[in-house]
Amino acid sequence: MTRLITSFSEISGRYDLALVDLWGCVHNGKQIYPAAEAALVQYRQAGGCVVLVTNAPRPSAAVAERLSEMGLSPDAYDAIATSGDAAQEAMLMGAVGQRVWHLGPEKDDTFFTDLPDWAKERSAIERVSFDEAEGIVCTGPFDELADTPEDYRGRFLSAKARGLKLLCANPDIVVDFGDLRLYCAGALAQLYDEMGGESLYFGKPHPPIYDLARRIAADHGVQMNADGTICIGDGIHTDIQGGIGEGMDTLFITGGLAASEFGPDVESPEAQMLARWVAGQTVQPSFAIGRLR
Repeated sequence: MTRLITSFSEISGRYDLALVDLWGCVHNGKQIYPAAEAALVQYRQAGGCVVLVTNAPRPSAAVAERLSEMGLSPDAYDAIATSGDAAQEAMLMGAVGQRVWHLGPEKDDTFFTDLPDWAKERSAIERVSFDEAEGIVCTGPFDELADTPEDYRGRFLSAKARGLKLLCANPDIVVDFGDLRLYCAGALAQLYDEMGGESLYFGKPHPPIYDLARRIAADHGVQMNADGTICIGDGIHTDIQGGIGEGMDTLFITGGLAASEFGPDVESPEAQMLARWVAGQTVQPSFAIGRLR
């Protein structure tokens, strides 16, 4: 049974490591949540290690730069593991070929340009037109504010006929950008799968990003294990399912993507509504809280 709590500090002393989602937990795409920032700073001051684990389809350096621009204190986290990092590693190793078509907005260009040092020893990945491509790298729709997955059905029919694999750099289906709900790369990959194509996933809830987080935590002297790690996030099928799949405790942020399911006050979800909703899910979080604080 999921236990509803009012503050992360109620349970944080049990864990040496917190894997924390960003969008919907620490910020809404436009603004940092001050209470979440304070909770993470307090946790670290007490000796905990925070690895921000995000399905952002960009390298960690680009995400860190964006967080700094938004005003997140560097005292709120130790390191960042992104779906972009994990997917980029797979791309550079040739998972979808050497000549790829990029499906995504220009802001994600760092996926191809901000490369790790070891990539210099490998054959370069070349971005080409769709007709020339051996595979697809999807970081999201071209126009995140307007496009839907159906806008790509025709192109995907052609890709499927050619046997192209699609590397999905962000398995999230949707994300809330302020008051807007936008489609992510995961929604496009989901459609491609439904059409009979083959998509490869590297972010939450899939194992590659947790392997990356495990290596990052070890670099900071902390072991990622079932007893001492908690996964925090607002995505029941990404953050929570992924954490459970790794055998770890989870803290579900109800005030994120599913906020409308738990009553009018996003800060204080109604216990009965939460219990009914969780009962209808395929996974059950260990704990739940309105907003991270």
